[in-house]
Amino acid sequence: MYLKLNGIPSDLPRDADVVYLWFDPQGVWRLNRGDLSYELDAVCVRLHNVLRKTVMQGVPYDELLPRVPQFVSLSGLNSESILSKDHFEKFIKLCATFPELNRFLYLYEVQKLISSIQESLKELLQMVGEFYRTLNTEGLFYPPIQQEDGIRFNTSPTVTKLFALLTFVFVRMHSLLDYIVKLAIETEHLPPNFTKYHKMRSLNDQFGSRKKISFNKSPKTLFEECEFITTIETLRNHLIHDGLLDDMPKAYEQIEQGRAVERFILFPDMTHGRFDRYGNRNLFFSKENKINKCLPEIVTEFQLRLKVTLEMLLTRLADQ
Repeated sequence: MYLKLNGIPSDLPRDADVVYLWFDPQGVWRLNRGDLSYELDAVCVRLHNVLRKTVMQGVPYDELLPRVPQFVSLSGLNSESILSKDHFEKFIKLCATFPELNRFLYLYEVQKLISSIQESLKELLQMVGEFYRTLNTEGLFYPPIQQEDGIRFNTSPTVTKLFALLTFVFVRMHSLLDYIVKLAIETEHLPPNFTKYHKMRSLNDQFGSRKKISFNKSPKTLFEECEFITTIETLRNHLIHDGLLDDMPKAYEQIEQGRAVERFILFPDMTHGRFDRYGNRNLFFSKENKINKCLPEIVTEFQLRLKVTLEMLLTRLADQ
């Protein structure tokens, strides 16, 4: 089975030019084109390695690594460690004489940012796949009833899930914007020495802090001032602070000869990345944009921009 953007599944894609989702045996529905998951993961792996080499420059890393206390890489970062904050602090003091302890602490903390980007990308693609699986395979109304021809809308637990998945997708995209800013600030301002345990420079920074980055506003990156990035910011801010994308979330079905031939969710009118607004009203639907038709393009452009951004970080880090 293949999941289609119009919400009607198919046994075989009819046209090579049609965008659809196929089931990866690893357990996720993937877009047949435009998915850069593997390429992005490869860049992240290279970032892990180059960051290690840069931070550990001049240090016998391979010799010290087997002796690094386990809490250094796990405690405060990973659920495999059961140390409390107080115990972690005591361990830091007990191991104060371990060679390059502060350097190892910092390395693992910045690598956590890279890992967060990798895992968030997995979540993003998983939720996009789940959105289309739900739209294609789950009933929009329960109990099932015979419907007359025409277009009707449905509200149901399935529709609630569809809107929740969309919300997660856009909020997670903005989370990635925050993470990439933090990573850029750290890699561009590595500590000059590790004589003490450094607080990360980016600890309180978010996407709004991108002005601190040397290649802020660069074309084709996530830092470019453009309609696409404005759209992601607008959607995230609205969903977090102002409400849902519809006063009454609903999914539409077009019925012909008693069968659904299309399912869709309408998306509010936007101009230059911002909702069309009059007074207090900003959810107009005159353009009949269907989010299920354009979501893959949004995901692909986000991935492309993220790839360019990570590669620029990689180049700058390697030059240090």
